[in-house]
Amino acid sequence: MAEYGKKAVPLHLVIVYTLLYMIDTSAFQGKKAVFFTLGCKLNFSETSTFAKTLQQMGVTEAADGEQADLCLINTCSVTDVADHKCRQAIHRIVRQHPGAYVVVTGCYAQLRPETVSRIEGVDLVLGSDEKANLIQFLSDAWTQPDTPRSGKYYVQKTKDIKSFAPSCSRGNRTRFFLKVQDGCDYFCTYCTIPYARGFSRNPTIASLAEQARQAASEGGREIVLTGVNIGDFGKTTGEQFIDLVKALDDVEGISRYRISSLEPDLLSDELIDYCARSRAFMPHFHIPLQSGSDAVLRLMHRHYDRQLFADKIHRIKAAMPDAFIGVDVMVGCRGELPEYFEDTYQFLRDLDVTQLHVFPYSERPGTSALNIPHVVSDADKRERSRRLLELSDQKTQAFYARHIGTQAEVLFEKATRGRAMHGFTRNYIRVELSPRDADECFDNQIVTVSLGDFNHDRTALKAVLHNG
Repeated sequence: MAEYGKKAVPLHLVIVYTLLYMIDTSAFQGKKAVFFTLGCKLNFSETSTFAKTLQQMGVTEAADGEQADLCLINTCSVTDVADHKCRQAIHRIVRQHPGAYVVVTGCYAQLRPETVSRIEGVDLVLGSDEKANLIQFLSDAWTQPDTPRSGKYYVQKTKDIKSFAPSCSRGNRTRFFLKVQDGCDYFCTYCTIPYARGFSRNPTIASLAEQARQAASEGGREIVLTGVNIGDFGKTTGEQFIDLVKALDDVEGISRYRISSLEPDLLSDELIDYCARSRAFMPHFHIPLQSGSDAVLRLMHRHYDRQLFADKIHRIKAAMPDAFIGVDVMVGCRGELPEYFEDTYQFLRDLDVTQLHVFPYSERPGTSALNIPHVVSDADKRERSRRLLELSDQKTQAFYARHIGTQAEVLFEKATRGRAMHGFTRNYIRVELSPRDADECFDNQIVTVSLGDFNHDRTALKAVLHNG
């Protein structure tokens, strides 16, 4: 969905408007493209939308081993490791597709445009605001063949990033990813995302509900709401996230919604209570904690303390005892003394959460965290990560084990013939259906099964079909 003035416009009509603005579509016909994405679900969603738009312009995706005319690389910059992977990916794709027109966008492109533009083979670098005009940039390049190809870059300063690039992408036949918000106003001391993505902004509820209806018409059964700081929805339009949730809940054809991540200070009691009784919002939450030490939370400039976080967990479990709760935790940030990490470990050990997503702290140039004394060694980061990941495994296994012998509704996903079929329960337990019982008719369908014991690698529970 895009917005022209006050009117919400479905994605497929964006192409029509593009034609009206004198884009020469003949330049796109017959071209082959490859797409490469690093980072978060939001990046994957945006890349998928770029691919869909280009397909409607006449561009097809290059097969394995086929030379591409266009290479689009959507980058991440959440850590220095991510930066390194981005550079590696760019070099590799340039080698694999000599002569292709190479476009780099995403967070790394926004933060390090000059560095990216100097990589041999890169033709165009688009920042967070400019990527919305990808089609126009490509049209200019392909209709003006005499224009030098010289690693040009177009990047706005953070304060000037205003556009919202709509995205509702199909992750697979079952699940869609709907971008409901972009940017962040929080400026935590360790984070570069506000500089890479700009300030918080969003489209209208009406436009998002229309995208959900379009996904339903294409066979989507589940939608994951994506964004940078989703709970901050409404800064642009004066609307509220809870009202978006209610509007999406009314969309016929979508059986399930999952919210990718919600800051604890923006997770309202009203939202928790609504999800507990809603038709389609699942008992599944992903909530960033980052640290269980109040001292570290203050150093990070987070907007809550650990008591608020604990209160939110207790509220969810009171309303939805079987809710799956994933938690982001960062280890080894500057200022995390050994006793502060122990506070985090004990806090999480005693908290009724399901899974920990553990990230070692990475120094990011330009962040105020660099002014914090006490640097944690890499060895200590690894050890702290190991301990939390071990705790996470214990919690996830215990959560799964509590559901053995119960019945559950599973939304199954397509499997390769002769292989096990997998799906997820409402509360995000991964379920495995043996090849013997797997049937193509289960693809993209919700099936009631009994949950058996763990599978061979303990990553799922075995599904037992009911007779008849």
